[in-house]
Amino acid sequence: MSTRQVVMITTGGTAASRTTDAGAVPVLSAADLVPKARPGVTVHPVELMSVDSSAMTLREQFSVVRSIAESFADPDVTGIVVTHGTDTLEETAFLADLFAADPRPVVFTGAQLPADHPESDGPANIAAAVDLAIDPASRGRGVLVAMGGRVLSARGVFKSSTTAAAAFDTVNADLPRPLVADAVPSGHPARVDLLSLYPGVSAGTIASAIEQRAAGIVLAATGSGNTHPDITAQVSLAAHRGIPVVVSTRVPYGFVKPTYGGGGGGVDLARAGAVFSPWLRAPQARVALIGLLSTGADRRSVVDFFAASSPG
Repeated sequence: MSTRQVVMITTGGTAASRTTDAGAVPVLSAADLVPKARPGVTVHPVELMSVDSSAMTLREQFSVVRSIAESFADPDVTGIVVTHGTDTLEETAFLADLFAADPRPVVFTGAQLPADHPESDGPANIAAAVDLAIDPASRGRGVLVAMGGRVLSARGVFKSSTTAAAAFDTVNADLPRPLVADAVPSGHPARVDLLSLYPGVSAGTIASAIEQRAAGIVLAATGSGNTHPDITAQVSLAAHRGIPVVVSTRVPYGFVKPTYGGGGGGVDLARAGAVFSPWLRAPQARVALIGLLSTGADRRSVVDFFAASSPG
């Protein structure tokens, strides 16, 4: 029986952390995180970085995706595991999924408790991720997230608990997987601002993003995609300047669509030129827009992507 090769790319996070007087910090090496050996499986550790995921930059997130592509250049690699802090795992895993043309498995995992905690969950999560990465049934499923006994598609996943071992949930388990491209762009990633909307929000937040030359804007709107009429006027200004504005919601579950009027409702935002994200929540909608704009997508391509990201 041939040996199955798994590349394990480590980025830091809680799975690699120990508790110090200054709080938990990632100190373990990639080699420290390799799970117990099993017959017929070889895990090759790649220490890409050692950071808390809340401090991860967009360039570093793209470097994770490039590392995945570089690892798959070896035809003998069966699958890839990425260890990642849970704070922004949903974004990096989704970014990887946007370019995941290779059918071989990619599994993201992490931990809720540091490595020196008596109930540390990192080792079990990593072992489960390796099992998924070598499982033929994982092929062609896109990027997966394995945490606390749950396996979810990266597309639609979000962190649902700050403490539970099963840290992630999904807005929809059956989302389609349109790709942005089959190759990771090498240039500077597009800057997309994510703005949260709330009663009393200043329309100047959008004006500021426009003046600071954001390539795109994502709105975490209220309800099914609603806001104040003053925001609608700024969305119209952004549209006239060729800056795509994508509307998502701050609500965890449910479909997002233009329903209400009144000047600041979803119908008004759509008429002002906003693109609605029916399922992808604001953090992943932002990642999608970054991926699209970083590969030269125009407005039609942005519209088509978000339309194709909703089940028929």
